[in-house]
Amino acid sequence: MSIGFLRQALNALQKQSRRRTSHRVNQWFKWLSPGISIKRWLLISVGGVLLASLGLAIWVRLTPIFWAIELIKDFLGTITNIVPYYISGPLVLLCGLLLLLWGQTRTVGSITKVLRPEGDEELIDVLLAHRRLYRGPKIVTIGGGTGLSTLLRGLKVYSANITAIVTVADDGGSSGRLRREIGVLPPGDIRNCLAALADEEKLLTELFQYRFKAGDGLTGHSFGNLFLTALSDITGDLERAIAASSKVLAIRGQVLPATLSDVRLWAELSDGRRIEGESNITAAGGHIVKIGCTPAHPPALPAVIKAIKEADYIIMGPGSLFTSVIPNLLVPEIADAIAASQAPRIYVCNIMTQPGETQDYTVADHIRAIDAACGKPLFNAVLVHKKSPTPRALVRYAQQNSHPVFLDREEVTMLGRRIVLANVMHEDETGCVRHNPQRLAKVLWRWYSGAHQGK
Repeated sequence: MSIGFLRQALNALQKQSRRRTSHRVNQWFKWLSPGISIKRWLLISVGGVLLASLGLAIWVRLTPIFWAIELIKDFLGTITNIVPYYISGPLVLLCGLLLLLWGQTRTVGSITKVLRPEGDEELIDVLLAHRRLYRGPKIVTIGGGTGLSTLLRGLKVYSANITAIVTVADDGGSSGRLRREIGVLPPGDIRNCLAALADEEKLLTELFQYRFKAGDGLTGHSFGNLFLTALSDITGDLERAIAASSKVLAIRGQVLPATLSDVRLWAELSDGRRIEGESNITAAGGHIVKIGCTPAHPPALPAVIKAIKEADYIIMGPGSLFTSVIPNLLVPEIADAIAASQAPRIYVCNIMTQPGETQDYTVADHIRAIDAACGKPLFNAVLVHKKSPTPRALVRYAQQNSHPVFLDREEVTMLGRRIVLANVMHEDETGCVRHNPQRLAKVLWRWYSGAHQGK
């Protein structure tokens, strides 16, 4: 019994040893992958050693080199007389390769220990992931609120060349207070996007999202909002403040405000009322027939237009239709740049209708609202969630006069949009429905790959 157990344990150890050896060999072969920029520098280093040796030999008129070569030749001759060349040659070669492998392994191990002290990932895997992400397509996302940050959280694993264009029309909550009291552009949506794109900086991200629960004047404010506000004052504007914050959070991509103008939304309702202010529009509870902003034609940030023109892929939404997505498109230069783009363009439709904005809206109604606000079609496909939420979620949302957005296929087709149907929803234990970041990003990436190959 004990002998059998020992044999099993020995076999298990042998298998584990073979797996480790195989893994280590695979890791070493990864260093030879194209694009890592390792092989070229090794060759250059070898060339440098050879040139330095040649220069030294010329400088000392070859005398020490000559005698060193003679000494080595005599030594090797003696060795081959004792041990045949067909044994000594391979043996010396093997020793040299083992020393080289040992030295390089310890070198890479020391570098890895410094750069990745937590040891949770191989350095070569980090380099390969870095190369893949920074060679990814240039993706532009447009929106605001929690919808855009949800999208970015999933999308950042496919490309690091992401530009998030964020609305600055928010006037509620912490952002609204800072806007009214200090006169800065609302930082809330921008903060959420920066945190979503942060490259695994967990503590800093949590700090950026931390919301004060006590303190005279601090209650309700997030640290990130206060940080961006202070940094805007120090650097001179919000764009520079975002750039500095991006370095602190080590984000993948960039976050840009749609405009640096102090934009205020207004909406005309079907009952004749004119409502001003982003938070007031939703609270009014009417049917929106027209949306606009003051000033009427805010100038776009130049970096935003540049990003759109260079984009390989443009994504609008998800998020509140009239207070997160459309406000960005009320900047005429942004709408014109998107319309002129030849990149694949897709709109991510919301899963549920939103009281005060899109009650009773179908997918086609969402599309018509965007077309009407911009005066032109801006996207060629719409992503719609496929399955209905659970009965528990339906009951919860029905109590708030919210229902699943109905897909009216014929109407959408008549509007010239391609329909992308997929399961991209996450429903938590309370019945709250949201887009799942990973599923959403995967579907969008798959559609982009198909559209890109079809060009």
